[in-house]
Amino acid sequence: MLSKKESKAQENQTKASRYFIEGEKSLVLGDLDKAYFYLQKALEFSPEEPAISYKIAEVLIRSNQAEKALPYAEKAVKKDPDNKYYALMVAEIYSNLKQPLKAAEILDRLTTESDKNQQYNLDLASIYLSANEFDKALVVLDRAEEYYGIREPFTVQKQRIYLRKNDLPKAIEEGQKLIDAFPGNPNYVLNLVEILYNNAKVDDALQLVMGEINKYPDQAELQMAAYTLLKEKGQIQESNEFLTRAFRSPDLDPEVKTKTYQSILREIKTSEREAMLNQLELILLEVNPNDAFVYAALGERKKAEKNLQDAISLFKKSLAIQPKNAPLLEEVILNSFGEKADFEELETYTVMGVDEFPNSAEFWFYDGVVKSARKKDSVSVVSLEKALELNAGKNPQLDQVAFGALGNSLYNLGQKDSAFSNFEKALQLNPNDDQVLNNYAYFLSLEKRDLEKAKTMAEKVVKKNPKNATYLDTYAWVLFQMGNYEEASNFMDQAIKNEKEPSGVMLEHYGDILYHLGKVQEAISWWKKAEGSSEASDKLAQKIKDGKYHE
Repeated sequence: MLSKKESKAQENQTKASRYFIEGEKSLVLGDLDKAYFYLQKALEFSPEEPAISYKIAEVLIRSNQAEKALPYAEKAVKKDPDNKYYALMVAEIYSNLKQPLKAAEILDRLTTESDKNQQYNLDLASIYLSANEFDKALVVLDRAEEYYGIREPFTVQKQRIYLRKNDLPKAIEEGQKLIDAFPGNPNYVLNLVEILYNNAKVDDALQLVMGEINKYPDQAELQMAAYTLLKEKGQIQESNEFLTRAFRSPDLDPEVKTKTYQSILREIKTSEREAMLNQLELILLEVNPNDAFVYAALGERKKAEKNLQDAISLFKKSLAIQPKNAPLLEEVILNSFGEKADFEELETYTVMGVDEFPNSAEFWFYDGVVKSARKKDSVSVVSLEKALELNAGKNPQLDQVAFGALGNSLYNLGQKDSAFSNFEKALQLNPNDDQVLNNYAYFLSLEKRDLEKAKTMAEKVVKKNPKNATYLDTYAWVLFQMGNYEEASNFMDQAIKNEKEPSGVMLEHYGDILYHLGKVQEAISWWKKAEGSSEASDKLAQKIKDGKYHE
């Protein structure tokens, strides 16, 4: 039978255990306040239990109360100094409290007292490095290297320390040690080459590279290093030989090849440079015929040569392989607009843009403009509104042109008030946009609405662009709707003379104006010229048949 004291102790232990379990459950569920409450209750019944103090510290750390957590974590360590997790928590708290050397003391004790904790040497070394305690960091890394053997993380850290201490020979010694430990790994050679090169030891770097190439003649990365170093020394013929050898290797990353190709492209143009680019181009197409980087790089050369058509063709080949290239997509889209634009093909790239970059306001805008050009106004509105939503005023120029384009599509859909509202928004951002002024004026004239305003806008555009047939046509039509037929005739005559292939709308409009001037036969003649045009009105056939204007 237990004594009263023993019985009370057992009862307290049971209660502590129950509260501890509830605290752990609440901690797992993320209810930190409840977890703290239960764990504090557990601590009341078992104040010497380190696990309870440890868990309370964990709750406080997760509540961003590191300073309050520290005494609990230290109490856990004091009660169970052999538990490394308790010690690591104290180290974490000291780090959070910006006391790295206090954390280092704990990690140092862990790594020196047990071989099982050697994995913390890198963390300890990082702390010493941050505190500029270079010598202590070297001791720790040497200890880790002695236990694990030569490893890249240890060596790289030691190299950095030696370089910061301006001890270049030691840094080189560490790099060579890594090369010797892992023969045939070009990365370790290149790391040391970089150190030598950055410290003006080009000859030493070249000697190292050439020695490794003799051992491993097929490593393209080493050949690229030899190319760079020989070029630095002015030994162009020898450097180019290594360059072409490297390019012929299917193992060399095509992105590395194309960056080098583009670097040469940026050099001063000479016959030697052109010959080298020609040779490299043939090798690239032979060795990497299905690589997006290759076609993009070759396109850049065509672009530099002002051969934009071939450049765009190569960019399209690149995108067919890898469409997730925003700058290239934009290059293709922007350079595909124009008088003879193939909007059906162009739409494949704007759709590609919104598919690959759904958060890009620019690609939604391009898609809306292209869909509008293809008379797909309903989906054009969706794309343009999405562009405006994503842009959210960040780029006022995009907002301005999007409002203008949206106005066009909304008008075509019969939503005229919304269309005019968007034209107003566009002009608030740029009151001198010729296209918006022209379209707004033209649509107002079709509605016979605010004709004085339409006249002011159209006249402003014509004064700036006196030979633009489209703008002259709009101004003429506004004048026609205002009953100023003589002046309308003059401007329409100019429009037709300035247009190589006048549209059906323009030809029909001229006939309408001439009819109102009493020149019926001339009007019929111009109406017949518009016959068969998809742009002509549905009243054209009736006008020709009756020899009379129909509105």
